[in-house]
Amino acid sequence: MGTVARKIVKGDVNKTIELLNKALADEWLAFYQYWVGALVVEGPLRPDVQEELEEHAKEEFEHANMLAKRIIELGGEPILNPNQLEKYSNCGYDEPKDFHVLKILDQNIKGEQCAIEVYSSILENLKGDPITFNLIRKIMEDEVEHEQELEDLKKDILLIGKTKQ
Repeated sequence: MGTVARKIVKGDVNKTIELLNKALADEWLAFYQYWVGALVVEGPLRPDVQEELEEHAKEEFEHANMLAKRIIELGGEPILNPNQLEKYSNCGYDEPKDFHVLKILDQNIKGEQCAIEVYSSILENLKGDPITFNLIRKIMEDEVEHEQELEDLKKDILLIGKTKQ
């Protein structure tokens, strides 16, 4: 990390790196959950759901990349061993067992809601680090958007069921 860049960070840099690594674990697991969900999902509006899940997977990958770069900028190391992802994760991984679109959407909505809570909490700890604060705020905005998109898809699918009755 640059000398002046380190000086402007007020607060515990090691604690920030720890929080970012936990968020990094979440993003990698979210990427995988979206990616695999897009492959196995079944049911109404499947192509639309697959497209949305694939888009979200790409964005979660971008979040992971942003977090890893910031960890390095702060003088830390991102999680280097993928076997450690579940250990460090705040939100965990919800293995799909039922591939119906509503079940897959519910799993991912739950993940987004957890991410929103985690990022909200992280923001409370970053008031003295404007660069990381803005990064986390941006990621949280994306997570809020993801939650809305998934909930909208779920509503559309439920409406299809009601119109057939």
